[in-house]
Amino acid sequence: MYLADIPTDVLARAAKIRLVVFDVDGTLTDGRLWYAEDGHETKVFHVHDGLGLKLLMANGVQVAIMSARISHPVALRAEELDIAHVYQGQGDKGACLEQLLEALALTPDQVAFVGDDLPDLRPMRRVGLAVAVANAHPWVKEQSHWQTRLGGGLGAAREIADLILHAQGRTDAERERWL
Repeated sequence: MYLADIPTDVLARAAKIRLVVFDVDGTLTDGRLWYAEDGHETKVFHVHDGLGLKLLMANGVQVAIMSARISHPVALRAEELDIAHVYQGQGDKGACLEQLLEALALTPDQVAFVGDDLPDLRPMRRVGLAVAVANAHPWVKEQSHWQTRLGGGLGAAREIADLILHAQGRTDAERERWL
């Protein structure tokens, strides 16, 4: 299993995580923007990622979505997954992260941030576990502690959920719950 190959320093960081903040476009989606003839935006989300986010929350790890854009499909997906912390239209994700840390009384080492592009660099440099998806910009990869094998919107969020659950010793109990 690929989790056996994760460096010990990444596992130590992941063991402390109490909140995972996900960028949306390019991280929870493949980054492409789809517009219908009537101008409405659509997005495609991966079902494995959705279950991964639910698994994190079921195991006491909070999930937040933070996007520079405003998108109705993102609001719908967050509602469907019962994600309470949704921040859209965030031009300064670093400032938004600081407000979230204060509101939830968390320290940076208790937070993971998952990103793919330049607006994600400031928050990634602040948190205990910075993750770049496989299709991230090279500068984002340089600032990450870990990189997923899968691309954004293609199961990367599930990889991150699996990593955190593994590092926190919850994998066996979670597997038993589904058998």
